[in-house]
Amino acid sequence: MQNTRTFKDKLFLILKGLGMGAANKVPGVSGGVVAFVAGFYEEFIHSLQKVNSTAFKLLLKGRFKAFYNYINGRFLSLLFFGMIVSYFSVSKILDYLITHYQLYVWSVFFGMIIGSIYYISKDFKDWKTTTYFALAIGAVLGLGISFLDPATENDNLIFVFFCGIISVSGMTLPGFSGSFILILLGNYVLLLVDSVNALFDTFSEVLIGDFSFTSNLERLRMLKVLAVFTLGSVVGLVTFSHVLNYILKHYKSVTLASIIGFIVGSLGVVWPFKHTIFKTKATGEFLVDSRGQKIIENYERFLPELNTETLIAFFYTIIGIAIVLGLEIYGQKTKQTHA
Repeated sequence: MQNTRTFKDKLFLILKGLGMGAANKVPGVSGGVVAFVAGFYEEFIHSLQKVNSTAFKLLLKGRFKAFYNYINGRFLSLLFFGMIVSYFSVSKILDYLITHYQLYVWSVFFGMIIGSIYYISKDFKDWKTTTYFALAIGAVLGLGISFLDPATENDNLIFVFFCGIISVSGMTLPGFSGSFILILLGNYVLLLVDSVNALFDTFSEVLIGDFSFTSNLERLRMLKVLAVFTLGSVVGLVTFSHVLNYILKHYKSVTLASIIGFIVGSLGVVWPFKHTIFKTKATGEFLVDSRGQKIIENYERFLPELNTETLIAFFYTIIGIAIVLGLEIYGQKTKQTHA
């Protein structure tokens, strides 16, 4: 597959990485849905599954080219490059849009989830007792998660490592939002805002020759937290990919039905009409993160009145559905090209 990709394919793969990166950062949205709908989910899981003992043996022997080819390195490197770029660019724009146009952004995501349900379920024909049961379990779990109350922040490194493992679930399991799970675990701000800001500030200082961060205990603590979180994410990514590769190979119908259920359940998280509940101190003042932004605790959902704002939100929902259908058309064309 690596040698048959055109320049256009590589460019679109980076753009898919941008989409996955942006989706993974938004609470309630799963980057795995982007991979699934854009037609590269199974290749993504299969490539990650190749990061195994054989790959490490090639690496230790210094056979870097063989290692790169074995793990489908060109595919993974382009995809992860897009995700990294997204984290410091597209996701920042997304943060701004959610702050100023929250209803319409969530409406687009809601439409994308509806489109994803249609896309995954339209070709699924193996409906029977076990797959209906898997669908129901997935939906109940997905919906149940959306109404859980979040825990308090915890920077214990063992817990941070566990958070890393859980956070990548959104990349490997469509409909399961790693970012929203981090909110429930109480560590979204610590791991996806404060620690990332600490890394960005450190890089900025090092580039101008300023190494004062080495005597900044708080900065060093945040960098240590980020390092452990990253290690947990890598372990989780490889572990999940091996498990999913196995169950997709041996229990594909049940797995796909469960994924459809998860995505249906995630509609509760991305429901556009909701008030954001922010964390407060005992005095009633809002708690803020390292950027001075109010910290999200959860959401209070409601049914909308039929007015102009609601109609505009419905229009953006249709745009969200159209985006997914567009990705589907592109995914089908890509498969035909490489067939």
